[in-house]
Amino acid sequence: MTGEIQKLKELSVTEPVASFLDLKLVEISPGYARVSMKMKPQYINFNGMVFGGIITCVADQAFAYATNSVITPNVATQFNIHFITAVAADDELTAECRVIKSGKRVCISEMEVKNQHDKLVARASGTTIPLVK
Repeated sequence: MTGEIQKLKELSVTEPVASFLDLKLVEISPGYARVSMKMKPQYINFNGMVFGGIITCVADQAFAYATNSVITPNVATQFNIHFITAVAADDELTAECRVIKSGKRVCISEMEVKNQHDKLVARASGTTIPLVK
């Protein structure tokens, strides 16, 4: 498993979507990942808040790292998110993912997204399955 974690750390530096959104892998261990992302004015929607899809991206990236640290490769089959509070353009978000069930056929995870003041912004859950090669 240590090899998979090292591989994910290396991939985090060159992954196109992570580079495009400036998502940073902060921490990874078997079944756990923490990712951060600085918000930008371009992410604001017509209601003056950060677009929910951007918040989802932060949670999804942590989800991807945590689940692939235990089953590689795997893909999401379900992702559910609840937005708790609004996010501003100058916020920095951190998402943590914990794998709560990992088996041969399914991996179930929970994510929390918080801002720089440790305020809960969103809570999510997701399911992955191994990708058949």
